[in-house]
Amino acid sequence: MDVQTLEIPDVRIIRPKKHGDHRGFFSEVYNKQAFAEAGIDLDFVQDNHSLSAETGTLRGLHFQTPPFGQDKLVRCVKGAILDVAVDLRSGSPTYGRHVAAEITAEGWNQILVPIGFAHGFITLVPDTEVIYKVTNYYAPAHDKGILWSDPALGIDWPLPAGRAVLSDKDTKQPLLADIPAPF
Repeated sequence: MDVQTLEIPDVRIIRPKKHGDHRGFFSEVYNKQAFAEAGIDLDFVQDNHSLSAETGTLRGLHFQTPPFGQDKLVRCVKGAILDVAVDLRSGSPTYGRHVAAEITAEGWNQILVPIGFAHGFITLVPDTEVIYKVTNYYAPAHDKGILWSDPALGIDWPLPAGRAVLSDKDTKQPLLADIPAPF
């Protein structure tokens, strides 16, 4: 397993080993012991799976407030996404900054987004499927977000024909400046 840090070091790209032959391939995409040996000692409690039919489907930027914060291990099993993590940790030298990485089925990579970050992604191709593990259960009263297009964040979303496919919820999120630091 190859683990790389991004510009905000707590966000990591993980590339599991993939063994292939004439039959196909095998890969251990998550192994608690191997992750712990790489300094990632988390207890995942739930797996989520999403399908986004259209290119430009944008999901985010979401987070859950304490005590229901979630670490997320995100991988793309079909298609491709641009995955974004925004630092919301009070007192962090990178508060309000983001990192982005392309996560693809072909690239066989994953991204670890720790508690304290808002998370979102946009699909780069149609019929993209994303699976992610989380370390806490969904808690509707603690489900929060920030506006994906907040100009203060400076996220360069690759929008097809200048538009994103959004849920109603994601069109109404507040700006980062309008929320108290949640972490």
